[in-house]
This record gives sequence, structure tokens and C-alpha cells, in this order.
Amino acid sequence: MDLGSAVLVLVIVLVGLLIVGVALSVRIVPQWAKMVVYRWGQTNPGLVRDPGFRLLIPPMDRGALVDLREQFIEVPRQTAITKDNAPLGVDFLIYWKIVDPLMSQVNVANFAGALQGVAATSLRSVIGDIPLDDVLSQREKINETLRLKLDEVTERWGGKVTTVEIREILPPPAVQEAMNRQLSAERTRRAVITESEGTRQATINVAEGDKQSAILRAEGDRQAAILRAQGFSNALQTIFEAAKGIDQKTMALQYLEALKALGSGPATKFIIPLEFTQFIEPIGAMVKSGMARAQDAKS
Repeated sequence: MDLGSAVLVLVIVLVGLLIVGVALSVRIVPQWAKMVVYRWGQTNPGLVRDPGFRLLIPPMDRGALVDLREQFIEVPRQTAITKDNAPLGVDFLIYWKIVDPLMSQVNVANFAGALQGVAATSLRSVIGDIPLDDVLSQREKINETLRLKLDEVTERWGGKVTTVEIREILPPPAVQEAMNRQLSAERTRRAVITESEGTRQATINVAEGDKQSAILRAEGDRQAAILRAQGFSNALQTIFEAAKGIDQKTMALQYLEALKALGSGPATKFIIPLEFTQFIEPIGAMVKSGMARAQDAKS
């Protein structure tokens, strides 16, 4: 091989090494991540790189990307025993994220796997301190208690548990059947109470209506009685006013008309008031006076 060929091979080798070196040293850190740089196998907070274009020094530097986005893991159904010895099947979700990239790289090998294992044991611990009825009715409280317990553990791993959500709680069939019977009895009780309340209200409404009706009827009767009394009073007042203008002669003539009407009837016995004689006396006097004047005229 001549000198020119040797130089060409050397240049090609150098270019290849340069390309490989650039490829090994250039890193693009995305916005949702940070890069922890290991220099000769060691790292420190000063070797944590932010997102953007970053250069490493091969072969002494090695970079590891750490995802800072919130993630979740699904914990498969776990069997837990309540405080009153009732077995339950519980499955839930855990939402978490990395807040310290360096600690998540140095202090734990598999953050998600370690978190899932701690979650299973923490669940049994939390459920074991709560009676069955409280487990079924205080789901939010259990979620928060689990979150705090898991957060205490994951803090040393550079992570944070943001949310714990229990998806399903399955009691044993016997407990489920008893719960269904209790629920049915409670619904029946509420229905009976609602029906009785409706009946009571209806009875009250009917009684109130009868009361108002009786009041109105009594008021109507009172007003009618007042009107009748006023009518009688006005009639008597009219009769009294008319009677004041009648003299004894008029009354005597009225009695004579009455006797005439009695005489035209088929009865043979008549009852004549005593006052009639008092009214007849003036008529007799007038007749005698008339007869006396007639005799004086003849004489």
C-alpha cells in the first residue's frame, strides 16, 4: 500500500471516529424530562441537565433520561381483611410523578414496581384498621390515607404520589347478599314513611278543607240570619209606621169588614175579640147621633 492510500484510510477512520464521537456526545433532552449524567460512574446534583441540546464527553459520561410527567400504575385486585374480619377484594389506581431525578436514579432501581409492592402492603394495613361498613362508606377517606402512606415511602425515592383512586370493592357473596337485603329493607322503610307522610298530609288537608267549609257555611248562615232579621225589622217598622196613622174609626170599619167575611162563611160560631166592642161603641154613638138629628129635622 502506497503512502496516499494509507493517508486516505487514516482520514476515513478519523472521520468515522469523529462521527461516532459526535453521535455519542450529543443529546437532545425533551421538555418533559431531565437527564442525569454519570461521569466515570458517579453523579451529583450538578450533573443533572435541563431540557434542550446537551453534550456529553465520551467515554467518561453516560446520560440517563428521567421522565417527569405524571404517570399511573394499576394495582391488581388485592384481598384485605377488615377490622371485623370481613375479606374484601380491592383494586385501585395510583397516580405518581418524579420530583427529584437524581434520587429516582440513585435510590431505587424500579420506581413503578417498588411503588406497586408498597401499595399492596399499605392497602392491607389501612383496610385492617377499618370496619366493613366504614370501608364501604368512606372510600374518599381511605384514598387519602393510602396516598399519605405511599407518599411517605416514595419521598426517599424522589417521587410523589398525587392521587389514589379505589376503583372497586368486592365483599364476599354472603356479605353482599346481606347488604342487598338491608338495602331492600331500607327502601321499603322509606317507601312506607313516604306513603304514611302523604296520607297524613292528605288527611290534614281534608280536615283543613272541612274546617274552612264549616266556617264559610256558618258565616253564610249568620249573614242570612242577619239579613232576615233586618227584613223582619224593616217590615215591623213599616207596619208600625202605617199603624200610627190608623184611627179608631178605620179600625172599626176593618173589624166590620172582617165580620162580613166571617158571616159569608159556613161556620155557625164566631169568636169576637173583646176589643171589638170598644170599636163598636163609637159607631153606635154615631148612629144614635144621626138618628137624633133626623128626628129634630122632622119636628
